[in-house]
Amino acid sequence: MAPLNHLINEIKKGLAILFASKTAVVGLVIVLFWLGVALFAPLITEYGPLEQDWKAPNQGPSLEHVLGTDELGRDLWSRLAYGAQIVLVILPVTETFWLPGGTAITGVLVSLMLGAVLGLVAGYRGGWWDEIIMRLLDAMMSIPVILLYLIIVAAIGASAVNVVFAIAIVGTPGVARLVRGLTLDIKTRDYVLAAQTRGEHMIYIILREILPNAKGPIIIDAMLRVGYAIFAMGTLGFLGLGLPPPSPDWGSMVAKGREFILVGSPWAALWPSLAIASLVVGLNLLADGLNEELSRYQ
Repeated sequence: MAPLNHLINEIKKGLAILFASKTAVVGLVIVLFWLGVALFAPLITEYGPLEQDWKAPNQGPSLEHVLGTDELGRDLWSRLAYGAQIVLVILPVTETFWLPGGTAITGVLVSLMLGAVLGLVAGYRGGWWDEIIMRLLDAMMSIPVILLYLIIVAAIGASAVNVVFAIAIVGTPGVARLVRGLTLDIKTRDYVLAAQTRGEHMIYIILREILPNAKGPIIIDAMLRVGYAIFAMGTLGFLGLGLPPPSPDWGSMVAKGREFILVGSPWAALWPSLAIASLVVGLNLLADGLNEELSRYQ
């Protein structure tokens, strides 16, 4: 019962911090909206994301198609909803095999695991471990982010799994630097020195003493990175290096829809652009609000 009570208390404390910030609440509402759209996409859409209505190509919003249609007569609301699934809920490995965890979220989680391991080792061990790890990561960070995305995806091909791989590789250096900085600070605390005096193993100290006390900044950074990953997915899709067609990738929808803006049909480009922008803004508001409130507890 004690672990359960501790967990309940931690959840209550986290919710109190969350709802103390109006900025965080606004961001949470936006994120929950898109998460709900992704989870209940089959229930809130009348058409499939690939279903075509040849009688109504490039149509504006109407009673039949709430947000209009694209150049092939596909319902834009359905494509937005199922596109949100790919970003937040499912990872399409193949056309028939999907894994839980959206493309952006999975990529960020992998980068968190890799970056946390490298940052913890570099920060705690120091010396040549620190020098080798951080110099390699600094070399990666010297390459512009978008260029690094393009190099990775162009080299290994455009697919959901490869986009996850690219997000993970690009995000790892930043996570590692953050975790290293936190580790350098925390390892000088009395409770860490006490654990070292007791003769605890390095892995025990890292997992039980350092990592739990660094989780706040890491979680906030992860929220921001999910926003960056969504923006990167949109950029890759816009450049033709995202998920292959006919997947309802928001970036690809913008790229294809912009061809019809000048002929009086901006809807296919407008809605996915707003979807990307709103979700990224929501994640940033949520992270900023939490960061502001957490700083008051330090």
